[in-house]
Amino acid sequence: MADLGARERRALPDSAFAYVDAAGTRRLPIHDEAHVRNALARFNRVLFDDEAARDRARTRLLKAARRYGIVPVGFIDGQLRPKLPSGHLTLLFSDLVDSTTHIAELGEAYGPMLSAVRRMMRRTVRRAGGVEVDARADEYFAVFVNAPAAVTAACEAQTAMAAGAWPDGRSVQLRIGLHAGRPTLTAGGYVGIAVNTAARICALAAGGQVLASRSVRAALGDDPAATALRPIGTHRLRGIPDAVELFEAAGSD
Repeated sequence: MADLGARERRALPDSAFAYVDAAGTRRLPIHDEAHVRNALARFNRVLFDDEAARDRARTRLLKAARRYGIVPVGFIDGQLRPKLPSGHLTLLFSDLVDSTTHIAELGEAYGPMLSAVRRMMRRTVRRAGGVEVDARADEYFAVFVNAPAAVTAACEAQTAMAAGAWPDGRSVQLRIGLHAGRPTLTAGGYVGIAVNTAARICALAAGGQVLASRSVRAALGDDPAATALRPIGTHRLRGIPDAVELFEAAGSD
């Protein structure tokens, strides 16, 4: 595939790209067969403004594929059934604090704010080697094969949230929970007590706080990330039969 030069790119209309982001940056050129194939391969590496923008870009890309007679079987498979890891994993849940208040006070401006939070989480998780499992409403779920990477991602996410420029100068915070275990992988994602436990730990956290279970601390072993976890005692979690020993990541509150 020939490189698309700056002059040639400028000469193309917006319709020659699968995605134009909120800042007007045009991504995933689809003006010829080679670039359509390249866009199919690169689609999952693009950070979209929100899920609606992702859906629109996917639709435009699939229409371009049909136009050039490309059958994107692997692409469709990856979109509908993302490859999720199995085995012993560290699960990360995040939740936006006081979302109802933000919705009431911001109105239509809430959507772009939530999209900014979502983009930050995706960027942080991907950079740490994690895999997104689900993102709905103001909740986010990702998994990591590597426990230290999960702790690093959670702490970096809270740092980014604290440094964010939010509408009206308001305080926008996440609560984050981490738990390690062996969830059951299904066609729709993960199920099992490990998933429920991670979600309950997240719900217990305060805004700006990262809480992790004893299983996460054990998974860290001698990794330096273990020094970031401070024990805060044993807690009962709703719906979880056994009490869970929890740790707070240093610097989160």
